[in-house]
Amino acid sequence: MPDSSRAGAVLYALDLERVAKFYESVLSLERRVADAEHVALFAGDFQLVIHAIPAPIAATIVLKSPPEPREETPIKLFFTVPSLSQAAVSAAARGGELFPHGWKGDGFQVRDGCDPEGNIFQLRERTGRG
Repeated sequence: MPDSSRAGAVLYALDLERVAKFYESVLSLERRVADAEHVALFAGDFQLVIHAIPAPIAATIVLKSPPEPREETPIKLFFTVPSLSQAAVSAAARGGELFPHGWKGDGFQVRDGCDPEGNIFQLRERTGRG
C-alpha cells in the first residue's frame, strides 16, 4: 500500500507494541506497517510512527507505573477525536490517561493526557461552534 502521508510524527518508545496499541486504540489509527523497530499508524494523510528506542539508550530509562507525565519536553502532539469521553476510557484501558481538566477553544474542547510511557499529548473534540 503506497504511503500518501502529507504530515506525521515520530514517537520513540521503550515498549514498541504497547505504545503502538495505545495510539491505535485511542486515536482509531490504522496499522499498515510494522517490524521489530517501527509501527506505522495512519489516519487519512497523517502518519504516526512509533519507533523503538535503541537498546543502549533504553537500558538507561526506567518507567514508573502508573506513568509519570514527562512535562519537560518542548513539543506536544494534538489529535482530533470524535469523543473525549470515549478516548478517556480507551486511554485508561491501555495504560494511559486523559487528565480531568480541560479547556474550550473556538469550536472544540480539549484535554491533555499521557500515554503508557508518560508522553504528553492533547486530544480535541469538535463542538460544532466556531
